[in-house]
Amino acid sequence: MIATSTETLIARVTSGRRAKRMVAILDLVAERGTISLADLLETLSISAATARRDLAELAEQNLILRTHGGASAVDRGREIPVALRDTRFQDAKRTIAKAMVKRLPAERHVIALSGGTTTASVARELATHRDIAVVTNSLTIAGLLSGYPDVRVVMTGGFLRPQSLELVGALAENTFNSVNVGTAIVGADGVSASAGVTTHDETEARTNHAMVAKAQRAVVVADGSKIGRVALAQIADIDKISMLITDKSADPEALSEIRAAGVEVVIADA
Repeated sequence: MIATSTETLIARVTSGRRAKRMVAILDLVAERGTISLADLLETLSISAATARRDLAELAEQNLILRTHGGASAVDRGREIPVALRDTRFQDAKRTIAKAMVKRLPAERHVIALSGGTTTASVARELATHRDIAVVTNSLTIAGLLSGYPDVRVVMTGGFLRPQSLELVGALAENTFNSVNVGTAIVGADGVSASAGVTTHDETEARTNHAMVAKAQRAVVVADGSKIGRVALAQIADIDKISMLITDKSADPEALSEIRAAGVEVVIADA
Protein backbone atom coordinates (compact mmCIF):
# COMPACT_ATOMS: atom_id res chain seq x y z
CA MET A 1 0.00 0.00 0.00
CA ILE A 2 2.83 2.39 0.87
CA ALA A 3 4.66 1.57 -2.36
CA THR A 4 1.55 2.17 -4.44
CA SER A 5 0.79 5.57 -2.90
CA THR A 6 4.41 6.70 -3.21
CA GLU A 7 4.56 5.65 -6.86
CA THR A 8 1.35 7.62 -7.45
CA LEU A 9 2.87 10.74 -5.91
CA ILE A 10 6.05 10.39 -7.98
CA ALA A 11 3.96 10.05 -11.14
CA ARG A 12 1.87 13.11 -10.32
CA VAL A 13 4.74 15.41 -9.38
CA THR A 14 5.79 15.89 -12.98
CA SER A 15 7.44 19.32 -12.77
CA GLY A 16 10.22 20.72 -10.64
CA ARG A 17 8.11 23.82 -10.02
CA ARG A 18 5.27 21.82 -8.53
CA ALA A 19 7.61 19.68 -6.43
CA LYS A 20 9.21 22.82 -4.98
CA ARG A 21 5.76 24.23 -4.20
CA MET A 22 4.75 21.07 -2.35
CA VAL A 23 7.99 21.13 -0.35
CA ALA A 24 7.27 24.78 0.49
CA ILE A 25 3.84 23.74 1.81
CA LEU A 26 5.45 21.04 3.97
CA ASP A 27 7.97 23.55 5.34
CA LEU A 28 5.22 26.06 6.19
CA VAL A 29 3.13 23.43 7.97
CA ALA A 30 6.18 22.14 9.87
CA GLU A 31 7.16 25.67 10.91
CA ARG A 32 3.71 26.83 12.03
CA GLY A 33 2.11 23.56 13.09
CA THR A 34 -1.07 24.56 11.29
CA ILE A 35 -1.87 26.87 8.39
CA SER A 36 -5.09 28.19 6.90
CA LEU A 37 -5.88 28.03 3.22
CA ALA A 38 -5.99 31.84 3.11
CA ASP A 39 -2.48 32.12 4.57
CA LEU A 40 -1.21 29.50 2.13
CA LEU A 41 -2.63 31.38 -0.86
CA GLU A 42 -1.09 34.66 0.30
CA THR A 43 2.33 33.21 1.20
CA LEU A 44 2.84 31.16 -1.98
CA SER A 45 0.79 33.32 -4.37
CA ILE A 46 -1.16 30.36 -5.73
CA SER A 47 -4.82 29.77 -6.55
CA ALA A 48 -7.25 28.07 -4.19
CA ALA A 49 -7.69 25.19 -6.64
CA THR A 50 -3.93 24.59 -6.83
CA ALA A 51 -3.57 24.70 -3.04
CA ARG A 52 -6.43 22.26 -2.49
CA ARG A 53 -4.99 19.83 -5.04
CA ASP A 54 -1.53 19.92 -3.46
CA LEU A 55 -2.93 19.56 0.06
CA ALA A 56 -5.02 16.58 -1.01
CA GLU A 57 -1.98 14.74 -2.41
CA LEU A 58 0.19 15.53 0.63
CA ALA A 59 -2.60 14.32 2.92
CA GLU A 60 -2.88 11.13 0.84
CA GLN A 61 0.81 10.50 1.65
CA ASN A 62 0.10 11.12 5.38
CA LEU A 63 2.58 14.03 5.29
CA ILE A 64 -0.04 16.51 6.55
CA LEU A 65 -3.53 16.44 8.05
CA ARG A 66 -6.30 18.22 6.20
CA THR A 67 -8.34 20.48 8.43
CA HIS A 68 -11.42 22.60 7.81
CA GLY A 69 -9.95 25.48 5.85
CA GLY A 70 -6.30 24.44 5.93
CA ALA A 71 -3.79 21.83 7.09
CA SER A 72 -1.81 20.82 10.18
CA ALA A 73 1.35 18.85 10.87
CA VAL A 74 1.22 15.09 11.31
CA ASP A 75 4.70 14.43 12.68
CA ARG A 76 7.72 16.72 12.55
CA GLY A 77 9.96 13.69 12.04
CA ARG A 78 8.04 12.20 9.11
CA GLU A 79 10.19 11.49 6.08
CA ILE A 80 9.63 13.48 2.88
CA PRO A 81 9.53 11.17 -0.17
CA VAL A 82 12.57 11.26 -2.44
CA ALA A 83 10.44 12.64 -5.30
CA LEU A 84 10.08 15.86 -3.31
CA ARG A 85 13.36 15.94 -1.39
CA ASP A 86 15.39 16.23 -4.59
CA THR A 87 14.23 19.83 -5.06
CA ARG A 88 15.61 21.11 -1.73
CA PHE A 89 18.89 22.96 -1.25
CA GLN A 90 20.14 21.99 -4.71
CA ASP A 91 22.96 24.55 -4.90
CA ALA A 92 24.32 23.53 -1.50
CA LYS A 93 24.22 19.84 -2.41
CA ARG A 94 26.12 20.42 -5.65
CA THR A 95 28.78 22.41 -3.80
CA ILE A 96 29.10 19.70 -1.15
CA ALA A 97 29.36 17.02 -3.84
CA LYS A 98 32.19 18.85 -5.62
CA ALA A 99 34.09 19.19 -2.36
CA MET A 100 33.63 15.46 -1.67
CA VAL A 101 34.89 14.27 -5.06
CA LYS A 102 37.96 16.54 -4.80
CA ARG A 103 38.88 14.61 -1.67
CA LEU A 104 38.79 11.17 -3.30
CA PRO A 105 42.08 9.55 -4.39
CA ALA A 106 42.88 9.96 -8.08
CA GLU A 107 44.03 6.34 -8.32
CA ARG A 108 41.93 3.16 -8.16
CA HIS A 109 39.51 3.41 -5.26
CA VAL A 110 36.34 1.75 -3.97
CA ILE A 111 33.62 3.89 -2.44
CA ALA A 112 30.23 3.10 -0.95
CA LEU A 113 27.33 5.49 -1.44
CA SER A 114 24.18 5.45 0.64
CA GLY A 115 20.92 6.68 -0.81
CA GLY A 116 19.87 10.31 -0.58
CA THR A 117 19.79 13.46 -2.66
CA THR A 118 23.19 14.75 -1.50
CA THR A 119 24.90 11.43 -2.22
CA ALA A 120 23.15 11.43 -5.62
CA SER A 121 24.85 14.77 -6.27
CA VAL A 122 28.17 13.10 -5.40
CA ALA A 123 27.38 10.36 -7.92
CA ARG A 124 26.83 12.95 -10.66
CA GLU A 125 30.24 14.48 -9.92
CA LEU A 126 31.91 11.10 -10.53
CA ALA A 127 31.38 11.44 -14.29
CA THR A 128 35.00 12.51 -14.85
CA HIS A 129 36.61 10.26 -12.23
CA ARG A 130 38.52 7.30 -13.67
CA ASP A 131 39.04 3.80 -12.32
CA ILE A 132 36.60 3.93 -9.46
CA ALA A 133 34.15 1.33 -8.16
CA VAL A 134 30.95 2.24 -6.34
CA VAL A 135 29.01 -0.07 -4.04
CA THR A 136 25.49 1.22 -3.41
CA ASN A 137 22.06 0.18 -2.20
CA SER A 138 20.37 3.09 -3.99
CA LEU A 139 18.44 2.50 -7.21
CA THR A 140 18.66 6.21 -7.99
CA ILE A 141 22.45 6.28 -7.71
CA ALA A 142 22.91 3.04 -9.66
CA GLY A 143 20.81 4.51 -12.46
CA LEU A 144 22.85 7.71 -12.51
CA LEU A 145 26.16 5.84 -12.63
CA SER A 146 25.05 3.39 -15.32
CA GLY A 147 25.90 5.96 -17.98
CA TYR A 148 29.50 6.50 -16.76
CA PRO A 149 31.78 4.02 -18.58
CA ASP A 150 34.72 4.48 -16.18
CA VAL A 151 32.68 3.76 -13.06
CA ARG A 152 32.06 0.17 -12.00
CA VAL A 153 28.83 -0.29 -10.04
CA VAL A 154 28.04 -2.99 -7.48
CA MET A 155 24.41 -3.16 -6.33
CA THR A 156 23.35 -4.75 -3.07
CA GLY A 157 20.31 -6.96 -2.72
CA GLY A 158 17.58 -6.24 -0.22
CA PHE A 159 14.03 -5.03 0.26
CA LEU A 160 13.05 -1.80 -1.52
CA ARG A 161 12.04 1.22 0.57
CA PRO A 162 9.76 3.24 -1.75
CA GLN A 163 10.26 6.46 0.23
CA SER A 164 14.01 6.52 -0.46
CA LEU A 165 14.37 4.02 -3.34
CA GLU A 166 17.00 2.17 -1.29
CA LEU A 167 17.53 -1.56 -0.80
CA VAL A 168 17.72 -2.42 2.90
CA GLY A 169 17.83 -5.38 5.25
CA ALA A 170 20.04 -8.44 5.69
CA LEU A 171 20.82 -8.93 1.99
CA ALA A 172 22.07 -5.35 1.65
CA GLU A 173 24.06 -5.59 4.88
CA ASN A 174 25.70 -8.86 3.75
CA THR A 175 26.87 -7.18 0.54
CA PHE A 176 28.55 -4.35 2.45
CA ASN A 177 30.09 -6.88 4.86
CA SER A 178 31.61 -8.87 2.00
CA VAL A 179 33.45 -6.06 0.15
CA ASN A 180 36.43 -3.87 1.02
CA VAL A 181 35.54 -0.18 0.86
CA GLY A 182 38.01 2.69 0.99
CA THR A 183 35.54 5.54 1.58
CA ALA A 184 31.92 5.28 2.71
CA ILE A 185 29.97 8.40 1.75
CA VAL A 186 26.80 8.66 3.78
CA GLY A 187 23.83 10.99 3.65
CA ALA A 188 21.85 11.72 6.80
CA ASP A 189 18.69 13.30 8.16
CA GLY A 190 20.52 14.49 11.26
CA VAL A 191 24.12 14.97 12.39
CA SER A 192 25.06 15.98 15.93
CA ALA A 193 27.90 15.41 18.39
CA SER A 194 25.58 13.80 20.95
CA ALA A 195 23.43 11.53 18.75
CA GLY A 196 25.85 10.92 15.89
CA VAL A 197 24.58 10.32 12.38
CA THR A 198 20.85 9.59 12.24
CA THR A 199 18.05 8.86 9.78
CA HIS A 200 14.28 8.40 9.86
CA ASP A 201 14.10 4.62 9.29
CA GLU A 202 15.66 2.03 11.60
CA THR A 203 16.13 -0.61 8.87
CA GLU A 204 17.86 1.91 6.63
CA ALA A 205 20.03 2.92 9.59
CA ARG A 206 21.19 -0.69 10.14
CA THR A 207 22.07 -1.07 6.46
CA ASN A 208 24.04 2.17 6.42
CA HIS A 209 25.74 1.17 9.67
CA ALA A 210 27.08 -1.94 7.90
CA MET A 211 28.45 0.32 5.15
CA VAL A 212 30.22 2.59 7.64
CA ALA A 213 31.57 -0.28 9.77
CA LYS A 214 33.33 -1.96 6.83
CA ALA A 215 34.91 1.17 5.32
CA GLN A 216 38.43 2.43 5.99
CA ARG A 217 36.97 5.90 6.50
CA ALA A 218 33.45 7.32 6.61
CA VAL A 219 32.44 10.76 5.34
CA VAL A 220 29.04 12.35 5.95
CA VAL A 221 27.70 14.72 3.30
CA ALA A 222 24.80 16.81 4.58
CA ASP A 223 23.46 20.28 3.89
CA GLY A 224 23.25 22.78 6.72
CA SER A 225 19.61 22.02 7.55
CA LYS A 226 20.66 18.57 8.88
CA ILE A 227 23.39 19.80 11.23
CA GLY A 228 22.41 19.74 14.89
CA ARG A 229 19.26 17.73 14.13
CA VAL A 230 18.47 14.27 15.51
CA ALA A 231 16.31 11.73 13.62
CA LEU A 232 14.81 8.47 14.90
CA ALA A 233 17.52 5.88 14.21
CA GLN A 234 21.29 6.05 14.57
CA ILE A 235 23.55 5.10 11.67
CA ALA A 236 26.80 5.63 13.57
CA ASP A 237 28.29 7.33 16.61
CA ILE A 238 30.05 10.57 15.76
CA ASP A 239 33.46 9.06 16.59
CA LYS A 240 33.05 6.62 13.68
CA ILE A 241 33.03 9.53 11.21
CA SER A 242 36.29 10.91 9.81
CA MET A 243 34.88 13.94 7.99
CA LEU A 244 31.71 15.99 7.64
CA ILE A 245 31.19 18.06 4.50
CA THR A 246 28.41 20.63 4.76
CA ASP A 247 27.67 24.20 3.64
CA LYS A 248 27.84 27.64 5.25
CA SER A 249 24.21 27.55 6.41
CA ALA A 250 25.06 24.97 9.10
CA ASP A 251 24.69 25.98 12.74
CA PRO A 252 28.15 27.14 13.99
CA GLU A 253 27.61 25.90 17.54
CA ALA A 254 26.64 22.41 16.37
CA LEU A 255 29.67 22.34 14.06
CA SER A 256 31.97 23.32 16.95
CA GLU A 257 30.65 20.41 19.00
CA ILE A 258 31.21 18.02 16.08
CA ARG A 259 34.77 19.30 15.63
CA ALA A 260 35.40 18.86 19.35
CA ALA A 261 34.36 15.21 18.95
CA GLY A 262 37.29 14.71 16.57
CA VAL A 263 35.55 15.04 13.20
CA GLU A 264 37.19 17.08 10.43
CA VAL A 265 34.56 19.60 9.29
CA VAL A 266 34.69 20.97 5.76
CA ILE A 267 32.51 23.94 4.81
CA ALA A 268 32.00 23.66 1.06
CA ASP A 269 32.18 27.02 -0.69
CA ALA A 270 30.91 27.64 -4.20
